[in-house]
Amino acid sequence: MTTAGYITGFIGAGLTLASYMMKSMMPLRLVALVASVFFVAYGWLEAALPSLVLYSIMIPINLKKAWEIRKLVRAMETAKSDAPIAEWLLPHMTRRQAKAGQTLWKKGDVATEMIYLESGTLRLVEHEEPLAPGSLIGEIGLFSPDNRRTLTVDCATDCTMYSLTKEGMAQLYFQNPKLGYHIMRLIVARLTRDAEKARQSPRLEHKQPDSG
Repeated sequence: MTTAGYITGFIGAGLTLASYMMKSMMPLRLVALVASVFFVAYGWLEAALPSLVLYSIMIPINLKKAWEIRKLVRAMETAKSDAPIAEWLLPHMTRRQAKAGQTLWKKGDVATEMIYLESGTLRLVEHEEPLAPGSLIGEIGLFSPDNRRTLTVDCATDCTMYSLTKEGMAQLYFQNPKLGYHIMRLIVARLTRDAEKARQSPRLEHKQPDSG
């Protein structure tokens, strides 16, 4: 083994070990990318074909994963409380269909997913309130202390929707811990709007009609 091969091999091994100690995905991917470069150099210097081939493949894989994480981070950092969820979260959700009359969950059920409605109409049963396409529901239940649904939701019509499970949300959070902050920001904005609606409702009910 040449001196250069010896050095590059140990640097690659050290960086690989360091990547396993990373607490977030972006640093992990970057360190793994650099480690792959050193292992490619090692394979070239020592004519170690398996190492050369394996880590030559790992370089574009790590580049792609790092780019995906960075794209998510940028989207989350620029997300506003009224930003369409499709701009940043939809690519990580699973598309599915539901028939009219189907119940998505009942009040008191354990919250396991959040839903983005692409087409059709959902209904908040207790409030008799329809939800139009573009609505995001169920996200608050994923973060509530008891993790329970507060309302029953069913399909008023055939619906196309996207879902993200609690586990999927956890994976996104692991990729970038900043995600938790931005999700909380969006949820607080939702709760603030709901509270404002609740305060305005009594006023509207008791407001006298204009004499003109």
